[in-house]
Amino acid sequence: MSSSTLVPTFDASTFEHFLKSGNNTPWVEQQRRNAWNQFSSMGWPARSEEDWMRSDLRSFQLNRFPLPLNRSSLDAAMQHSGSESLALPCWLSEGVELAGRMEIVDGFARRSELAEAYKAKGVLFGSLELLATQHPEVLQKHLFSVLDSSQDRFAALHAACWQGGQLLYVPRGLTIREPLHVLAGMSNGGTDLGHTLIVLEEGAEATFLYESNSPDPAATGFHCGGVEIVMHANSRLRYVNLQDWGRGVWHFAHQRAKLHRDASLQWTIAALGSRFAQVSQQVALCGPGAESQVNGVMFTQDRQQLTYNTIQHHRAEHCRSDFLYKAALQDRSRTVWRGMIKVDPAAQKTDGYQRNDNLLLSDQCRADSIPGLEIKADDVRCTHGSTSGKVDEELIFYARSRGFTRKEAIRMIVTGFFQQIFDRITIESVRDALGMAIARQVREYQ
Repeated sequence: MSSSTLVPTFDASTFEHFLKSGNNTPWVEQQRRNAWNQFSSMGWPARSEEDWMRSDLRSFQLNRFPLPLNRSSLDAAMQHSGSESLALPCWLSEGVELAGRMEIVDGFARRSELAEAYKAKGVLFGSLELLATQHPEVLQKHLFSVLDSSQDRFAALHAACWQGGQLLYVPRGLTIREPLHVLAGMSNGGTDLGHTLIVLEEGAEATFLYESNSPDPAATGFHCGGVEIVMHANSRLRYVNLQDWGRGVWHFAHQRAKLHRDASLQWTIAALGSRFAQVSQQVALCGPGAESQVNGVMFTQDRQQLTYNTIQHHRAEHCRSDFLYKAALQDRSRTVWRGMIKVDPAAQKTDGYQRNDNLLLSDQCRADSIPGLEIKADDVRCTHGSTSGKVDEELIFYARSRGFTRKEAIRMIVTGFFQQIFDRITIESVRDALGMAIARQVREYQ
């Protein structure tokens, strides 16, 4: 693996080489340079910062991970690992008729397909990097219009160095009836800086399934990603994100959705993998009548830590947000959830709800839940809550008295714990896939 293809540093000279090796339009290059200047002037997040005070980054070293400069650097990495290709497990789309599919490795598209009928109607689905040059009238208006690259150093790094990525653009009034599916993989020790941009014009409707994984469950790597969802008036989106990176992966992500008048979003996340994850997830309800439902399933084991900072931001009147995260924890793992319902002065008649439930499967695991309200309007209904508890031994005893093993009993109890979220998911294949993924994770409860 030569230094000309994979450079294990994120410095100024590498960044200049990166810009030259990519296919950047002038406006994309300027965006990248502005973000790089932000990255260079910032320090890494400190534990004195509220979002990071429960996160220990002392073991994270950016210079351990390469910045792929082009597609050939991906090929070099795979040859170095002794594999010409990566066999990626796929769960969400099994047995599902799809309108389009993408397969991505280390941020670069390996395959991209879209049904001809939707191409003819103006749908764009494929490599974000490629489509940015082909359709600047769409991309320039929306790319990094929702994400804030100045939020922290990871956000700035992503905005400067994102690669490949994926775009879904649905024109006005068009319904895509079949789901679109993206499968993203990471080579062992690799880097993924992919960016997802979803734009639904007025009255459009789509279902987007995204899953990320490492072929080797013990793989290391670095993911620094971003998600932007822009939903115009009366649009409808179902977005599912399954994260199952290898247990040595550092996972950082900034995810934002912006909803205009009467738009409706159902956003489901499942977080199972990675060594450490820090995700900032926000939904902004910017038009009257907008509504969002955010569902989360987390399952941790060993010494994993998953941290999610979420905001439901009500900026307009008569909007509704419904948020439910559930986590099951084994071994010495830890979850941190810090949620906020934020209501602006103009957001009268707000209906906001958030809840986080945690099931503790060992005496050494830990779940931190910090719900919050920041309300500046006087005609609202906002509620929040959190619960944490262990598995009821009486339930285990009852199941074992009926012939089940202890492990089978625990699996049933955990599945039942998540059932409330599974019931919200209207896509049968997704319900089944998440249920199976959780069942695979359950080890014998001590």
